[in-house]
Amino acid sequence: MNKDREKKSLQDMRSTNPERLFEHGLIRADMNRVLPTIDFKRVDVLIELALSEDLADAGDVTSGAVIPMETTAEAILRCKEDCVCAGLPVAERVFRAVSADIVWQPQVAEGEFCPKHTVLAKISGSARGLLTSERTALNFLQRLCGVATLSRCYAAALEGSRTVVLDTRKTTPGWRNLEKYAVATGGAANHRIGLFDRIMIKDNHRELAGLEGEEGITRSVQRARKYYPKLEIEVEADTLAEVREAVDAGADYILLDNMNNAQMAEAVNINAGRAKLEASGNITLERLPDIARIGVDFVSVGALTHSVKAVDISMEIHL
Repeated sequence: MNKDREKKSLQDMRSTNPERLFEHGLIRADMNRVLPTIDFKRVDVLIELALSEDLADAGDVTSGAVIPMETTAEAILRCKEDCVCAGLPVAERVFRAVSADIVWQPQVAEGEFCPKHTVLAKISGSARGLLTSERTALNFLQRLCGVATLSRCYAAALEGSRTVVLDTRKTTPGWRNLEKYAVATGGAANHRIGLFDRIMIKDNHRELAGLEGEEGITRSVQRARKYYPKLEIEVEADTLAEVREAVDAGADYILLDNMNNAQMAEAVNINAGRAKLEASGNITLERLPDIARIGVDFVSVGALTHSVKAVDISMEIHL
């Protein structure tokens, strides 16, 4: 499929069903991406909690009763649908937490597009260990592959434009580092990590600042500059008047919240290149190319992490 035909097919296929992008070969891995670091200190806590839910004090009673301790086995992890791979290092860590001497052989790279039936990894070692680890490892891997897969779909819908897809803080509690890793692995980009790394004056901040009188956005930006001069400042704007005030106040970023295309186009005119503009709210795959043509810099999509579908992946024992 040549480039022009591919772009036309992508425009024709915009839908809420991202799997259709895979069917037409429109999702490609960018193997040159530098991925963010997985915080394995946090991951180990999550793994410990997850295994304790499964094992409690008794352990894996079924495997312990049925499988002799000395039995070894080989297994594969296979995807049962098209996906973008993310989370193999986490899955490996789960297996090693149960059985430290397993042999782990990844078969694909993080961020690689994997057609249905692709073998993601081969594992060998204690049969009991493999069975005990299976569900917990798959729970991590399936969700992270789901995040990466959906992120790749959104990024592909903006291919050829300068608009970048961002994630949000709408992540599973405790999983933020992992889910933002999966977003980046899929080809989208990370917004702020938490409340600590960017000033973001949202609607409730604006309302409370307004209790002191008019120009609450201006006061908020000025105070933020004073207290945290090294941090970037973003202002959420619901109206064009708020866009104008945020621009004049010197905000670095302005979030255009739930604006229609005409409102966003006017916001671009008001801004005149002074701040970076981020579209947010009611963002769907269908809208992305139109939003990109308007000229905003970013589109933030909470669905990348809060509404993602886990990928169907299974572990198969090979005797």
